[in-house]
Amino acid sequence: MAMATAVRDAIEAAVVLQADMGMADEYESVESAQVQVCELSRHFFEKGWCVGTAGAMSVRAVAAAGASPAKQLVVVTPSGVPKEQLVPSDLHLVQLDGTAVHTPPQRAKISDCAALFLECHRTRFCAAVIHTHSQNAVLVSLLHGDSFRISHMEQLKALPGNGGGGGANLQFQDELVVPIIDNTPTEHELLPALQRVLSENPTACAVIVRRHGLFVWGPTTQKCKVYHESLDYLFELSLRMHMLGV
Repeated sequence: MAMATAVRDAIEAAVVLQADMGMADEYESVESAQVQVCELSRHFFEKGWCVGTAGAMSVRAVAAAGASPAKQLVVVTPSGVPKEQLVPSDLHLVQLDGTAVHTPPQRAKISDCAALFLECHRTRFCAAVIHTHSQNAVLVSLLHGDSFRISHMEQLKALPGNGGGGGANLQFQDELVVPIIDNTPTEHELLPALQRVLSENPTACAVIVRRHGLFVWGPTTQKCKVYHESLDYLFELSLRMHMLGV
């Protein structure tokens, strides 16, 4: 009961902020963002991308891009919790600057990816960030150097051609470039490499972490999902082409 009350109080506070900013209809409500995180976490588990307790996700709620950091909220998954078991009351709620708004009292600490997620939200103004342990991404990272590249594939049309969804999508003949960075002992230690990738690759919507997995960001939760699914498809396709010597 106490946990439910705390979550409700946090949501009510967020709604007040939303109303004060005059943007109640522009971004997901906290409740909607929590539901989407749980639904997509189960979907990624079923796809085999978030097995065990692997993977994490964040969705921005309430505020709009350009508002002060103190008034932007992000829903973030906890660490060490099986993704198919997540319910809204398990999720953390933080401001865009990392200040905690709601911490679940009976669940694990916030994901170690939180700093990476917030960096993407701040610099890409994205609505969602997804991190999975896609086997295809891991295998691709072992075959390529500092980036994965592919062109002349129809599935490229599902991916953005300008900074995570702000412009026209890629076309069949275009080249997709996904930066690859090396893994670190803990995920928060990836932050400097991610910051470099975001600075040097303004059109990227994802980064592969070698021997680890994939981070994807997008302007809406559903587009972020589509980007991840499309990238994984292209990774698998390239692996099959490599095996066939194509």
